[in-house]
Amino acid sequence: MKDACTIRRSHRKSLAIEVLQDGRVLVRAPFAAPEETICRFVEAHADWIAAALERQRLHREAFPEPSLEEREQLMERARRILPERVRFYSARMGVQPAYVHITSAKTRFGSCNTKRGICFSWRLMRYPAEAIDYVVVHELAHLLHMDHSVAFYAAVAAVLPDYRERRALLRH
Repeated sequence: MKDACTIRRSHRKSLAIEVLQDGRVLVRAPFAAPEETICRFVEAHADWIAAALERQRLHREAFPEPSLEEREQLMERARRILPERVRFYSARMGVQPAYVHITSAKTRFGSCNTKRGICFSWRLMRYPAEAIDYVVVHELAHLLHMDHSVAFYAAVAAVLPDYRERRALLRH
């Protein structure tokens, strides 16, 4: 199994395994970690690696990369819907982002930065409206709390009491 892995050594203290989107397995290791230790670690996590690769395969089947035409339609839908949803929930939450951008991010549906800007991936448009609203509220809540603390989730729950169910829609 180690032969199918890429090893990246750095100034870290522990070993970690990451399954990349392209299906490669990346092992992060301290500079001083012996090869034998890395091999044992990878072999001990072989079941986890296999399960992660299977989850990725199923996700790729459920959400194949859209054609250029489909992508443009999703982008147009995002440009039309997301700013409106941000305005709606901004008013309810008493916050205002500095700007809203639509991106092509593959691993994040949304993000918020310290300049109070919010970005959403057009890929979010493949999900139900309830899930989209959850991501909007989640990112707006970061304007109140730049973390995932209890207070952050209380701010989300104040607007969307069913946020856990909505968030679950993004995982299926």
